[in-house]
Amino acid sequence: MDWLDFKEFMLDSFKFIIVFIILLVLMVYVVSITQVVGSSMDSSLKNQDVLLLNKAKYRFFDVKRGDLISFTYEDTKYLIKRVIGLPGDTIEIKNNQLYINGQQYEEKYVEHKETPDFSITELGVQKVPEDSYFVLGDNRSNSLDSRKIGFVNKEQIIGEVFLRFWPLNKIKFF
Repeated sequence: MDWLDFKEFMLDSFKFIIVFIILLVLMVYVVSITQVVGSSMDSSLKNQDVLLLNKAKYRFFDVKRGDLISFTYEDTKYLIKRVIGLPGDTIEIKNNQLYINGQQYEEKYVEHKETPDFSITELGVQKVPEDSYFVLGDNRSNSLDSRKIGFVNKEQIIGEVFLRFWPLNKIKFF
């Protein structure tokens, strides 16, 4: 191997290392891949859908009502749910209808609205606490959500779902 081949090899190796470091930083701090497990988000997301999460968004922007988020639950589980209640909100489900701050809230993403009556007071509070969120699955009759696990703290949020890329025939940006 002559000097020019060695120099070209070193330059290519350096480029590869830089690309690897950039991809590593992106995967650790900016995006993540996750898979839907279960039917709690039917019909918006199906079991086995593969998603990309934007892990950086909530470092710069606030969580909004309707965002699809992934968060940690019990140290080993990751759940995907829709943000319904923001800090300071009151939440109630009465006669299969969601009420936020006493106002009926239209949910176009929920197909099957059969939901037992619920009030945030069942969680021992009058309003969603600061730095916490009330989340629900879109499939209300089959969802492990804030009605059972309580509020999601901001530190538990991994990121916002922004792309479903599997199955390929259902690619969608959220």
